[in-house]
Amino acid sequence: MNPAEPCRVSPEPPRVTAARDGAPIVVAIGNPNAGKSTVFNALTGLRQKVANYPGVTVERHAGTLRLAGGDAGLVDLPGTYSLAAQSPDEMVAVDVLLGRIPELGRPAVVLVVVDASNLRRNLYLASQVLELDRPVVIALNMMDLARSKGIAIDVERLAARLGVPVVPLVASREEGIDALRFALSEALEHKGREPVIVAPELQAAAQALCEDLRGAGRAVAAYEVERALIDEGGYAETRLCREHGPSTLALLRGVRTGLVAEGSVAALETRRRYHWINQVVAAVERRVPRGPTQSDRLDRVLNHPIAGSLAFLILMAAVFQSVFFWAQPLMDLIDKATRTAGGLLAERLPEGAVASLLVDGVIAGVGSVVVFLPQIAILSALIIFLEDTGYMARAAFLVDRLMRLCGLSGQSFIPMLSSFACAVPGIMATRVIPNPRDRLATILAAPFMTCSARLPVYALLISAFVPPTHYAYGLLNLQGLVLLGLYLLGIAGGVGTAWLMKRTLLRGPTPSFLMELPPYRLPRLRSVAIKLAERLKVFLTRAGTIILTVSVVVWALVYFPHPPALHAGFQTERSAAEESLAGDPLERRLVELNRQESAAFLEQSALGRLGRVIEPVFSPLGWDWKVTAAVIASFPAREVVIAVLGTIYAVGAEVKAEDAGLIQRLRGSAWPDGRKVFSVSVAVGLMLFYAFCLQCTATVAVIRRETNSWRWAGFAWVYMTGLGYLGALVSVEAGRFLT
Repeated sequence: MNPAEPCRVSPEPPRVTAARDGAPIVVAIGNPNAGKSTVFNALTGLRQKVANYPGVTVERHAGTLRLAGGDAGLVDLPGTYSLAAQSPDEMVAVDVLLGRIPELGRPAVVLVVVDASNLRRNLYLASQVLELDRPVVIALNMMDLARSKGIAIDVERLAARLGVPVVPLVASREEGIDALRFALSEALEHKGREPVIVAPELQAAAQALCEDLRGAGRAVAAYEVERALIDEGGYAETRLCREHGPSTLALLRGVRTGLVAEGSVAALETRRRYHWINQVVAAVERRVPRGPTQSDRLDRVLNHPIAGSLAFLILMAAVFQSVFFWAQPLMDLIDKATRTAGGLLAERLPEGAVASLLVDGVIAGVGSVVVFLPQIAILSALIIFLEDTGYMARAAFLVDRLMRLCGLSGQSFIPMLSSFACAVPGIMATRVIPNPRDRLATILAAPFMTCSARLPVYALLISAFVPPTHYAYGLLNLQGLVLLGLYLLGIAGGVGTAWLMKRTLLRGPTPSFLMELPPYRLPRLRSVAIKLAERLKVFLTRAGTIILTVSVVVWALVYFPHPPALHAGFQTERSAAEESLAGDPLERRLVELNRQESAAFLEQSALGRLGRVIEPVFSPLGWDWKVTAAVIASFPAREVVIAVLGTIYAVGAEVKAEDAGLIQRLRGSAWPDGRKVFSVSVAVGLMLFYAFCLQCTATVAVIRRETNSWRWAGFAWVYMTGLGYLGALVSVEAGRFLT
């Protein structure tokens, strides 16, 4: 290898500027809240997909970009304020820009989205990208906001100072999008430009160290060495030392000492970079002082400790009221459609294992996934809307002080809020948290939030064992207070878990919380719809497939073995009933026999036998084999427990939580010696178990996926289920003590 050749990445990255399908790749990068996602959606529309970068849980948003010269791939990089990689998201951005992602190759063009109303801050990241040997186009977004603040930018002079095309945009109204497409087409054809050099002494030191490492047989990229020099303790330094040995750290420290006698290389870079930025901004930007804006006036209210907190509570109450009020009719419609489809299929298929698999396994499994889609859709749509308006950043700021009590920051607020609909999207939302410990603590806390799947269980047990007593002249209801207490218990479990984790297994400093408050803006419904469709697709493909698979497994446990003699006995009773009865009495008797047969088959099934085997483990909680079997069957999804209890108690699998027949059967259920199975303390214990336990296969699988470890998924299941067991045990023992 010729020493005069520039340093390369090891292994050498693809030098092609196209993905595997042959299309050139354009990557979009920008600061959070610069409108990058809006630009991405405006350029790609629905022609986009979500995948993961190899080896990490960071998502890759990619779409098809229609240009005059043909289609190109557009990749939306995670939002970042700089290329100083302190999180997996930021390291992915550096890898993509350096061409270290083989399936993407070397980017043909880099699209940098810049907030025109905050040019000085946004140029920090832009200047780092301009240092790379890549064609660059600057999208100067939010020009309308800049004008409203009295900011005027000379776009042509800015383009001349940066040496790259600059396109003014108002992406929220798609103003300038056609001009941006043209600029990207031109950049793909004319790729030559001179890189910006902000800190020449730093670049020279990185190049020299790169040559030294190569001389020792360690081939690396000069820019990666430069980032490792600057970001002491960051991802670039960690990875460089991991790939090339601990001696690399000593080399880095030696070069840093030569560059700065006092202070840090990061401070040197910051001084050089802002010196360059200030020169550019002084030449292209003019500001006319303006009075307080509408955004400023809103912030005085929404950021106020008292008024803002009150507004937040009212808004969150309205959000959750909307979720349950609007979703219920749609959920009932889906449930009815699922039952109708199952009934029609059952009529057309001969009775047997295949029919049962399709009706009770596949269709019922699909229904158990889709039935919660309305709640997830409505909550996700409202959260996306509030995020795009700029309010959610204010909400995170408001709750930051409360989150700090358990060692987290306001960044954990949105993931935990999303978990009230379903823990799956809530856990996936933790990707915005840069600190791995804080992210993991939030992942472990999120499943404690009372998701919609727990509500049928709560509704059944509260209706059966909590009297509808009223207080305060009828304004308060005991059943409603118990449900509220279960919600608060879930919150306490999540907060307590985060507090415990941050002081034991995930010990570390409470994270500092620095968040830019974006401007208030009216979201584009098209952009909201695209984001919502993406989240629903993720839920259906990732969580739905897991729930469906486990539902089929549970069906097999319920169906097999299926003794023919048992069926023959009930068939004899049905024949006798048809000979002696007619009309409504016959119909009632046949329905009763069918339910008794289903209960008998379940008792003889693998699930029923498993319930009897495991019964001694749960007998201290006051559970018999029937409750134990129902709990086992509800592992894929908690709400399945209602249908299983309905079958076990011969009420029917189609039973609802408020069904009077099932409630009476639960109240009358007894042990062989005549003692009642369900007392108030046992019922409360079962509610506590479901409040804490991790009875959700999809959540376990998503924890594994987001942490890249079955260890943490297993820990979460054991920890939460153990906590649920302990809560149920305490309830039963307290009941015995009081009686």
